[in-house]
Amino acid sequence: MKRVFLFLITNLAIVFVLAVALRVFGLEWLLFQYGIDFWPLLAFSFIFGMGGAFISLRISKWTAKRWMGLTVIDEPRNNTEIWLVNTVQNYARAANIAMPEVAVYDSPEPNAFATGPSRNNSLVAVSTGLLRAMKPDQASAVLGHEVSHVANGDMVTLTLLQGVLNTFVIFLSRVIGYVVDRALHRDGEGGYGMGYFVTVIVTQILLGILASIVVSWYSRRREYRADAGGAYLAGRGNMIGALEALQRSVEPEHMPEQLEAMGIAGVRKGGLRMLFASHPPMEDRIAALREERHAAGT
Repeated sequence: MKRVFLFLITNLAIVFVLAVALRVFGLEWLLFQYGIDFWPLLAFSFIFGMGGAFISLRISKWTAKRWMGLTVIDEPRNNTEIWLVNTVQNYARAANIAMPEVAVYDSPEPNAFATGPSRNNSLVAVSTGLLRAMKPDQASAVLGHEVSHVANGDMVTLTLLQGVLNTFVIFLSRVIGYVVDRALHRDGEGGYGMGYFVTVIVTQILLGILASIVVSWYSRRREYRADAGGAYLAGRGNMIGALEALQRSVEPEHMPEQLEAMGIAGVRKGGLRMLFASHPPMEDRIAALREERHAAGT
């Protein structure tokens, strides 16, 4: 959850800053000086939509370190840190990726995430709560899950998807803004007025919400693949045990509403918030692994 949440927040902030800069320097006005021209507008939207997404990807490790207060393990100081680094190193070697940075952050919530701009420039972080709550074989499976996210290139494919969605959000919000502005009072003169400005802000927010639903759907699909990767690296029984441990430690009925929305166990089935959840319900993930084990006859 934290991997996707940090990426989305950073992406939105960067796209917003780029949009403000364009207005401040008057560059966007040039697109509508003589009416609307769809191809230059689409090119403009693509450059800034993809640019915002890839800048977010490029600074993803830096963002995680600053926002999450990560302590990167440069030199292991105790047995737990030695175990963490060795486990990630073994899984990285098995997954044929470069050794990720390994970090710990202070949180009572059992959680872990992976981020980074590429398979060979990544970071895997675990919470102190996870290390306290889980047995070594269960924690090992969680690390396998996160290394699989890196090996599968999930952050890169997420960035490509977000860049495409950014492009259409920027493009459609400005087309709608132009149409509304002309319908109000512009009478065919060049440039744009307040109607354009307000409409672009509102439609960009609404379309951004719809885009986040698509990104969340994609993220949920990738979680199943990362679970399968964790099962391959650490053992299917250990991966199932890790998910069951997470499910027990983050029971939605015992959590405040704010934590339920952010919990790694996901939200209840059928709720509207499920549209925005980056992880599938934990019971579905466990069932998927058990079905794979049954199909394989193990």
